[in-house]
Amino acid sequence: MKQPKHILVIRFSDIGDAAIAVPVLRCLLQQNKNLQVTVATKSFLTPVFETVEGVCVTPADIRGKHQGLKGLVKFYAEIKNNGFTEIADLHGSLRSNVIKVLFRLKGVRNKTIDKGRLEKRKLINGTNFSQLKSTAERYADVFRKLGYQVDLSNHVFPEKPQLPAKVYTILEKDAKKWIGIAPFAFFDSKMYPIDLMEKVIAHFSKTQHYKIILFGGPKDEKELIRLSESYSNTVFTFKKLSFSEELQLIPHLDLMVSMDSGNGHLAAMWNVPVVTLWGVTHPYAGFYPFQQNNNNTLLSDREKYPLIPTSIYGNKAPEDYKDVMRTISPTSVINKMEELLNT
Repeated sequence: MKQPKHILVIRFSDIGDAAIAVPVLRCLLQQNKNLQVTVATKSFLTPVFETVEGVCVTPADIRGKHQGLKGLVKFYAEIKNNGFTEIADLHGSLRSNVIKVLFRLKGVRNKTIDKGRLEKRKLINGTNFSQLKSTAERYADVFRKLGYQVDLSNHVFPEKPQLPAKVYTILEKDAKKWIGIAPFAFFDSKMYPIDLMEKVIAHFSKTQHYKIILFGGPKDEKELIRLSESYSNTVFTFKKLSFSEELQLIPHLDLMVSMDSGNGHLAAMWNVPVVTLWGVTHPYAGFYPFQQNNNNTLLSDREKYPLIPTSIYGNKAPEDYKDVMRTISPTSVINKMEELLNT
């Protein structure tokens, strides 16, 4: 029997990038037989990739023992005898290049993502304001260049995972629909003003028909506590559920509301309807959640702020663009949410 090919997939980066890769890996394994896939990624992202049946994960401690050139050589030494026949580099970074060079000495071929840097520069400087290839398609192209079929239009979503019993100690068992809201973002220019988001939370809180589940991290804890104490039917998951348990909860949401950030992608990889709010970034850059309806997007007013998108990741914006998201009214957010919840 022919030995299966074994692909090492490199994607060291953040939650959103990992979540976008999930449906691509599903398609790869669903559409190609006799194939092994191992993902090299940060330890905390392991649960994201473990949602893909048939994928193994090899954690890279790139902030610790695998940091720097010496650390990457050590990481290579730890995985070099795992029988990898090919490398799919979905990151395209200096770190991934080092790993590829070392494996090339063993005769392991590789293909690397085309990030479309020139196209994205033109999008930002306004010389080509048009839809670019999605990040999911860019990931898929890497596997296609290795010779594999990856048709994202034929993606099959898996069954929802079983809910951890712990979830019901937080949410209780009732007939309310579950709305996930991830009100925070790494960059302020991508975050919907909290006073406006509060109006959204207040509206759904008082109906008694919904449980509002807030998602956030360590720097958001005080605000999460304040919001949950201020509004009925509102809870948060931070410190109450592990990241793995959050990943088991998200597929059971009736709706997710997210910025241009990771939680939207985590919901989309389970086919949960996602309403996304965009500030100084724009869906044209290719980071729209997987297979979501384009009508679920709420954009800041580009007529008032014509330089949108000011950057691809939201890390650069003129000083007078800090209020771009105030052009998205709470009423428009509420209306879009109710439209999807009632569908």
